[in-house]
Amino acid sequence: MSNTEETHDFYKDAQVLLESVLQELLLRVNLLRRYQMLAGERDPVEHCKGRIKSEDSMKEKLARKGLPITLDAALNEVHDAVGIRIVCQFVDDVYRMVDILKRQEDFILVKEKDFIKNPKPNGYRSYHMIIKLPVHLPDCTRELFAEIQLRTIAMDCWAALEHELKYKHTIPNQELLQKELKRCSDEMASTDLTMQTIRQVIDHNEADRKGTI
Repeated sequence: MSNTEETHDFYKDAQVLLESVLQELLLRVNLLRRYQMLAGERDPVEHCKGRIKSEDSMKEKLARKGLPITLDAALNEVHDAVGIRIVCQFVDDVYRMVDILKRQEDFILVKEKDFIKNPKPNGYRSYHMIIKLPVHLPDCTRELFAEIQLRTIAMDCWAALEHELKYKHTIPNQELLQKELKRCSDEMASTDLTMQTIRQVIDHNEADRKGTI
């Protein structure tokens, strides 16, 4: 069953609004990437994907937060019914995309959390933005929440493994594995910065070479 079919019963007529927000976000990111390359800049994004939160996940989150299991609460009290994830090669690409997104006039920034500079205790690193995006209807304009997560390839790989460990409770020695994951997170963060430095050296060398031609 597709994500759209799975969520339609819960979101009802709001499904089309959520799909519009998701498509607008994905199209906007792709447009911004193309303009960066047309300007002679390096594409800061490795890949981008998005989703509408499934009915089961939304109901579970509403219950966990002590909120009513209603469409109104899902759209107004929970901010990630729509979400996209932007994966970049390097840490400075993440911050570059954050700056670009903040300059979008119709993106209303509601909240942001920098888990790259301030990782979670378990080692999780990512940059989170909650925005409101207007959806123009025939008789009105509605604003809907969406979450944007930005991270490097290494951070994305780590988060996928941590998510798998978190939800598979039958795995033995979970505490030891969590400690190893935290260690891996620290090492990967160091590697991210080292690779970024190497790329900067390459870029500067290329710029100097072109300047002497």
